[in-house]
Amino acid sequence: MPHSKFPIWAALLGSGLAGVLVAVQSRINGGLSQELGNGYVTAAASFGSGLIVMCVAVLATRRGRTGLTRLRGEVRSGSLPVWTLFGGAGGAFFVLAQGLIAPTMGLALFTVGIVAGQVLGGLVLDRAGLGPGGRIDPTLMRVAGTVLAIVAVALSVGFSGVHGAWLIVFPVIIGVCVSAQSMVNGLVRAAAQSAVTSTFVNFVVGTAILAIIAAVSVAMNGWPTNWPSAPYFYLGGIIGTLFIAVAAMLVRTAGVLLLSMSNVAGQLLASVAFEAGAPLAGGLTQGMIAGSAVALLAVVVAALPSRRRGLPD
Repeated sequence: MPHSKFPIWAALLGSGLAGVLVAVQSRINGGLSQELGNGYVTAAASFGSGLIVMCVAVLATRRGRTGLTRLRGEVRSGSLPVWTLFGGAGGAFFVLAQGLIAPTMGLALFTVGIVAGQVLGGLVLDRAGLGPGGRIDPTLMRVAGTVLAIVAVALSVGFSGVHGAWLIVFPVIIGVCVSAQSMVNGLVRAAAQSAVTSTFVNFVVGTAILAIIAAVSVAMNGWPTNWPSAPYFYLGGIIGTLFIAVAAMLVRTAGVLLLSMSNVAGQLLASVAFEAGAPLAGGLTQGMIAGSAVALLAVVVAALPSRRRGLPD
C-alpha cells in the first residue's frame, strides 16, 4: 500500500466522525421527506445545496481550480478512466434512499442495511485492487467481520417487527454503491490532487441524476407545497460535502474496507441515538439494538489485525 501522510488511527477516527455526520444527514433528509411528502425532491434539494457549496469552494480555492485542470488532463490522456468520474451516482442513490426508505423502516434498521452493504462492498473492492491503495487481500478477521455484518441484518429484520422490513435489501445494495463511491472518489482525488475537486465532481454527477428523477416526480405529482421553515432541514447537502471530502482524503490510508468499517461505526452509534430520541419510524426495537450491536462488533472484528497476510487466491 502506498505511503500516506495520515497515520491509520487518525484516518479511522476521522472516518468514524464522518459516519456520525452521515447519520445526521440521514435523519435530516428523512425528516424533510416526511414534511414534503416527496423523497425525490428531498434528495435533489439535498444534493443541489451541496453542489452550491462545492461551486463556491472550487471558485474560492486555487487548489480546487488547479485540480479541475489536472483532472481534465488525466482523463484526456487516459491515465484516469472516465467511469471513475461517476462516483456521485452512489451518493445520489444513498440520499434518495434516505428520503424514501429510512422514514419507513427507521434510521437504525436502515443504517444496519447500509453497514452490511458497505462492509461487503469494501471487502470485494479491496480484494479486486480497484481502490487508490491497490489490492488489499481479505484477512480472516475481515471475512469474519463481513459475516457478522450479514448476521446483523438478519437479526435486525428477524426481531424488529417493523412494517416493510423487507426493504432492507435496498440499503444493502446501496451500501455497496457507497463503498464504490468512496473508492472512485479516492481515485479522482489522487488524480486531481485535491479533495475539493473530487467532491465537486461527485456533486455535479449526483445532482444531475437526482434533478432528472425529481423533475419526473414533479411532472407526475406536482411541486411540494409544505416546505418546513426550520433551517436545519436544509443542511443535508452541506453535511454531505464534509463526509464525501473526508472519505476521498482517507481512503488511500485505510483502504476501502477499513474506511467503510470505521465510518459505519459512527453511523450505527449515531443512528441508534437518533432512533431512541428522535425516531423516524416506530423507535428502537430489540431487533434493531441487537443488530446494531452485532454490526458494531463486525466493525471491530474486521479492523483487528490477522496473523495471516491474507487468504489464498
